[in-house]
Amino acid sequence: MTNDKFDYSRLKFDSNGLIPAIVQDVANGRVRMLGYMNREALELTLSSGTLHFWSRSRQKLWMKGESSGNVHQVLEVRTDCDGDTLLVQVRSAGPTCHLGTESCFDGAPVAELIPLPETSRVVDDVAEVVASRKAQPVSGSYTNYLLEQGIDKIGKKIGEEAAEVIIAAKNGEPDALANEASDLIYHVLVMLEATGVPREEVWKVLSTRRGRPLPDQPQ
Repeated sequence: MTNDKFDYSRLKFDSNGLIPAIVQDVANGRVRMLGYMNREALELTLSSGTLHFWSRSRQKLWMKGESSGNVHQVLEVRTDCDGDTLLVQVRSAGPTCHLGTESCFDGAPVAELIPLPETSRVVDDVAEVVASRKAQPVSGSYTNYLLEQGIDKIGKKIGEEAAEVIIAAKNGEPDALANEASDLIYHVLVMLEATGVPREEVWKVLSTRRGRPLPDQPQ
């Protein structure tokens, strides 16, 4: 990544020479943290491709993950319409928050006017847990058991769960169908992790299929 095409004249740094940077996970859109950059931190971010900030408390530059090893790869930097805020899309090597959570906003809401419905983001949440189990095995973990048993075992479970999905659908059992579909998705995520295929590759393929016309049917 280079900074030769970045138009710094569009930016409005504050009186301390800083600009807030919202860090967003490129895989699922989750906001991971808010930090502050001065021009040097932004230049380092753009030239190195890794996330850098200016620490207001320590009064120094720092790279996200320099202590924990959870370095954040930067894929894209945007400005808002006023040029006084940055949106930085990243791919992280691990949790973002110093408390060990994926996001600094993973705590309980201070206000909840209307409970938010679950979204497909939970798939990425589960996938991150699966990845963490592979990196740091936990005794008694079913995920670690599957990863240790290997592709044949995981594949067998996928076949069993796929059959259960079909049975639940044919029996008209919506609760069972939701449960079995969840089991199937989980085991597919484990297979992706076991084979080293990034889930983002699956999302990329799915994105190409939106609005695709039906294939020609035989006459």
